[in-house]
Amino acid sequence: MAYTAQNPELSDKSKVVAGLLQIFLGGFGIGRFYTGHVGMGVAQLLTCGGLGVWALIDGILFLVSDTRTDAQGRTLRA
Repeated sequence: MAYTAQNPELSDKSKVVAGLLQIFLGGFGIGRFYTGHVGMGVAQLLTCGGLGVWALIDGILFLVSDTRTDAQGRTLRA
């Protein structure tokens, strides 16, 4: 992507996609797997997303926060 090449500190992953995946499929940890946080994804998978509460809060934070990062520490793009 040309946008990512211009700003290498931005992730190729989208915070909107991560947030929506987390809200709708957070019980499986899909939003965390998408951003590369495998350990957190497995924890959410094993706990069913904290019985849905953890997944919902995490998804909302993905959508409203500008400081969320991927597994390489790069800020998620809008």
